[in-house]
Amino acid sequence: MRRKTALYGLLCVLCVPFIFPTWWMVTSSLKPVGQIFASPPSLFPSTIDAGAYRKVFTLQPFARQYVNSLYIAIVVTIGTMAVSSLAGYAFARIRFRGANALFLVILVGLLIPSEVTIVPLFQMFHRWGLTNTHWPLILVPIFGAPSVLATFIMRQFFLVLPKELEEAAQVDGLGRPATFWRIALPLARPALGAVAIFTFLQSWNLYLEPIVYLSSPEKFTLPQALTQYVDSYGGPMWNVQLAAASLTAIPVIIVFVIAQRQFIEGLSHTGLK
Repeated sequence: MRRKTALYGLLCVLCVPFIFPTWWMVTSSLKPVGQIFASPPSLFPSTIDAGAYRKVFTLQPFARQYVNSLYIAIVVTIGTMAVSSLAGYAFARIRFRGANALFLVILVGLLIPSEVTIVPLFQMFHRWGLTNTHWPLILVPIFGAPSVLATFIMRQFFLVLPKELEEAAQVDGLGRPATFWRIALPLARPALGAVAIFTFLQSWNLYLEPIVYLSSPEKFTLPQALTQYVDSYGGPMWNVQLAAASLTAIPVIIVFVIAQRQFIEGLSHTGLK
């Protein structure tokens, strides 16, 4: 009992560095500007001022920008899961000449920084007339480096999946597509949960690409929108920025909780020991 109590106490102490920044962000968004950087700092606001949350939506089209980030992240997550699961299954189960060499070439894409390719990508989308649209923010992540990492995760999962399960399905008359859809993909829920978590976070926090491709405020995403809350002298409006950042963190927490639950449930329903 003492050991368990000591372990829980240690875990609570270790949680402080992770929880405190979020706590400070939320509580500071409810403080007047003069109290945010007061010394000594206070953990609770002496007076609650919710005016910063109203300014978040009045100073710029934050609701529209919120919807932009949300639907882009959802589309990118679903698209990446679809592409990576199909590609990972193909590399793990379908044998063809040069499969390993092709997979190695694809993995090399992880070694190329996005800053290196953003100029030619911008020129390509500009020729297509897709600048100042959300298409670059959707297509590049689905078919770019995030999808490569997701493909690697899915391939490794399908490699350790017992072939006997698929062979039994094929004996029952299922073809390759039906075997993938009805047998392999449901068992891949743990890997899909991991892919969903990091893909959504990567798309939600994307900052450089929106700056390059977008120029209209109503098409901004949230990371780009957070930099626009400045006063007439160009200084940051701290309480408004913290309020916007607090609202921005809500979907991330929700997605993490849901995907983590799916991850655990997937482990318990795979039928594997």
